[in-house]
Amino acid sequence: MEQSATGRLYGVGLGPGDPSLMTVRAVEVIAAADVIAYHSARHGRSIARSIAAAHLRADHIEEALVYPVTTESTDHPGGYRGALDDFYEEAAARLAAHLDAGRTVAVLAEGDPLFYGSYQHMHKRLAHRYPTEVIPGVTSVSAAAARLGEPLVEAEEVLTILPGTLPEEELAARLAATDSAVVMKLGRTFGKVRGALERAGRLDEARYVERATMKGERTGSLADVDPESVPYFSVAVLPSRVAPLTGGPKPASSEDPGRGEVVVVGTGPAGPLWLTPETRGALAAADDLVGYTTYVDRVPHRPGQRRHGSDNRVESERAEFALELAKRGRR
Repeated sequence: MEQSATGRLYGVGLGPGDPSLMTVRAVEVIAAADVIAYHSARHGRSIARSIAAAHLRADHIEEALVYPVTTESTDHPGGYRGALDDFYEEAAARLAAHLDAGRTVAVLAEGDPLFYGSYQHMHKRLAHRYPTEVIPGVTSVSAAAARLGEPLVEAEEVLTILPGTLPEEELAARLAATDSAVVMKLGRTFGKVRGALERAGRLDEARYVERATMKGERTGSLADVDPESVPYFSVAVLPSRVAPLTGGPKPASSEDPGRGEVVVVGTGPAGPLWLTPETRGALAAADDLVGYTTYVDRVPHRPGQRRHGSDNRVESERAEFALELAKRGRR
């Protein structure tokens, strides 16, 4: 007797929340699946299921994968991580039973399945055992930039994506050293993230996006947000520093006498790999670079930033020039 073929596993990205942002491929896979699986908290409500609800059928077998814990408080002998590992193993075993029976299983995931998604824990346990396809989805990062209506990164700018669960000192160092950034997983971490942005000197640039594309969406300046009102599904955004061509916020490089300053930084002995996070942050925030040409040339080029290299025998003239730029509001 021939052994029946195993089923196929799909990780289905649903996008940031608005069902109309699901891809055609995601809808096709859901329609063809035998089993629809989705993660939820203990209250039983699943955001992923609600996004895909219009495409679910009465004859779909549904597997609700309910997290046993949603905070780090647990009496599990292995602690929070142990409780989650056991849950992922049990959830994977439930899906494997369907796959072994020849059923097609679609695991629904908000955003993109492999971007901070619960699906990835199923993928790591099952993809090497069964035919698997991952359907990419629009991430909350892209949705947040779209809802703000501001470019996220341009030209040679660097985008850094951070979980808000990092220590405040680590967040501050990374935020100071990058061009653009998105900080995920706010909620209870909001106060710490706000503090890190302030320490990095970037609070004034920071934008806030809550429930992008979903009911209850809110956007605005992060500095104005009440920490008690922030849910988990919210992000902090540092948009592109490249000045807009028309309209929009006042460019960061506008000459405002009240914001000018001179910052003296050391660039280390041998280029970008030797820069400290504080130096990277100061260089990224600068409108103008003034210095010995050999040293200025070691600094990566940034769109809109002016470079003023000169001979190493004109120290006093360089200092005077830098002070004059600062008087005009340049950094």
